[in-house]
Amino acid sequence: MAIHAMQGVRSLSRLACGVSLAVLAVSPAWAQDAADAAAPADEVAAEDEIIVTGFRASLDKALDVKRDSIAAVDAIVAEDIAKFPDQNLAESLQRIPGITIQRDGGEGRGITVRGLGSQFTRVRVNGMETVATSTDGASANRDRAFDFNVFASELFSSIVVHKTASAELDEGSLGAVVDLNTGNPLASKSGFTAALSAQASYNDLSDKVGPRVAGLLSWVNDAGTFGFALSAAYSDQKTLELGNNSVRWAQARFDSVDGTPCWTAANSGGTYIPSAACDAVSLAFHPRIPRYGEIAHDKKRLGITGSIQFAPTDATKISLDGLYSSFKHQRRERWAEVLLRSNERSINVSDYEIDGDNNMISATLDDAWVRTEHYLRKAKTEFYQFGATWDQDVSDNFRFTLLGGMSKSTASIPLETTIVFDDRDAQDYRYDYSNMAKPLLTFGTSVTNPANFQLAEIRDRPSEVENKFRTAQLRTEWDVTDGFTVKAGGVYRRFDFSSIAFTRDTVVCGNGGVDRVLGTLTCSPSSAFGPNAVYGFPVTPALSELFTLGNAGQPSGTTTEWIVANLDAATAFTNLYGRTPALDAGNNRAVREEVKGGYLQFDAKGELAGLRYALNAGVRYVHTAQTSSGLNSGTAVTVKRSYEDWLPSVNLALVPHDDLIIR
Repeated sequence: MAIHAMQGVRSLSRLACGVSLAVLAVSPAWAQDAADAAAPADEVAAEDEIIVTGFRASLDKALDVKRDSIAAVDAIVAEDIAKFPDQNLAESLQRIPGITIQRDGGEGRGITVRGLGSQFTRVRVNGMETVATSTDGASANRDRAFDFNVFASELFSSIVVHKTASAELDEGSLGAVVDLNTGNPLASKSGFTAALSAQASYNDLSDKVGPRVAGLLSWVNDAGTFGFALSAAYSDQKTLELGNNSVRWAQARFDSVDGTPCWTAANSGGTYIPSAACDAVSLAFHPRIPRYGEIAHDKKRLGITGSIQFAPTDATKISLDGLYSSFKHQRRERWAEVLLRSNERSINVSDYEIDGDNNMISATLDDAWVRTEHYLRKAKTEFYQFGATWDQDVSDNFRFTLLGGMSKSTASIPLETTIVFDDRDAQDYRYDYSNMAKPLLTFGTSVTNPANFQLAEIRDRPSEVENKFRTAQLRTEWDVTDGFTVKAGGVYRRFDFSSIAFTRDTVVCGNGGVDRVLGTLTCSPSSAFGPNAVYGFPVTPALSELFTLGNAGQPSGTTTEWIVANLDAATAFTNLYGRTPALDAGNNRAVREEVKGGYLQFDAKGELAGLRYALNAGVRYVHTAQTSSGLNSGTAVTVKRSYEDWLPSVNLALVPHDDLIIR
């Protein structure tokens, strides 16, 4: 089912409050409090050091990351994310210049960098490329775009956005490479550290309060050589969108205009009869599916991160990291609409107005195709990643980092159901888009009487998308001289993508019946289409329920009550979930991609004619082997290919003044 953007949607109103608690440095130092209290003032001043940290410190850290980078980099560090009332990472990222986000259900989902969409951005979690796929919005993400709404922002200690390429940076991005980093236990003080935050958001349309809780627990030994950290975040939101949607505008020829026939035969067939009225209406743009409706979201998000670090010497550090996220989303839509799209041939137009932009902004329609839809989708995304990193200083001027791990993201839609009621000869329907944001949509024929409708279509489209990454990478650095460093490394990465989808879509025929043995709808030969054809099963009160639209900004006179299908009753009557699903051929496919590559990069800093400079220059080599499989006209097909790239890059930063950097 195509879900289109809504016009005139009221903004979500949130009131949030937060509470935080920190217990810091539970260590033997606390046992000295009594003795310190009795010590002379000058002795205390000499022995104790008081360090004050706060939100400003995190801003300074982010600026340092940007200032010290040769390439174009932006960052959000620690307190930035923790303090912002962001729903997820996408909303944190929109605070970085040059990044905009796409929203769904009032919440950020994907990012756009300098006009390039999410599919052109690479995302790394703790240094390893990955893809998080969610089922928010109209459907599951089936490309390489990263859905940031899967994660709560509290789970991460920093976000770094690389806007330009360098040889040491993973290839494949035209927009940016985004690094998401979870906690670093050994960066904390010795002893236990605990933090807890709680928020509540209120949505005035759904009249629901959504809790949001996040917590952190970490411990570091006194020597600072071993530590662990565990963090978790949970949120539960129920929000509503109310509004209208024209589903774009189109041109078409109608059956008649103000009583003047536009065709030699009514409703179908015949040839077109040109006239001033018929020509003007056919050339004007009209709304394809004018409608009002409601979209209800129920989102539950749980995220957990864990990290263990061991540094037996100053030259060695070993890190183990894990990340888990679960995102459950239920989306329900209820619409009342007129299907002008492709049905204009049988519709009569009267009392119309065409504005100066050639839009038929108002009209009365007879023999209109009235439709109500009830849509429900239940979806779940699970993401997990495990990784290990070994940082080793071999000597004072040579060091390496070895990392490896795997990640998996599964987005499943076990249920995506639509039940459609139709009244295909409704009279006296009126639309008026004089106010484009708040149109008047009035149904002449009652849309609250089940007897006026037929059960016309049933749909169910279960699906699942899975992405997996396996990564091994070696990075080395050699400080040849002061201000000159050689970097080299290699990478192996395997990416597996699979998508499987099914449909149980059918148009419900009339004049037949329900096969009570098979539990399926049947159609008799007498259901051939004609003026008196019955196109569906009569709707009864037992198959329907009354829906009332809230305040969507609609003008007085707009129809705000209509019947929609009772999903439990209608799916049971049609045995929808008992029907054998058919493969959705276009969405059944798989790709395996193996990447082997390496890089060589030179970093230099110095002065030239009194002008300070910093640069990196290098080349990255990548060999990619792909195996793709899918269905072509019902036949399974596998295609293999491989290619290689040499990717040179240069970044230069000039510092004519301490307060000015030219990149």
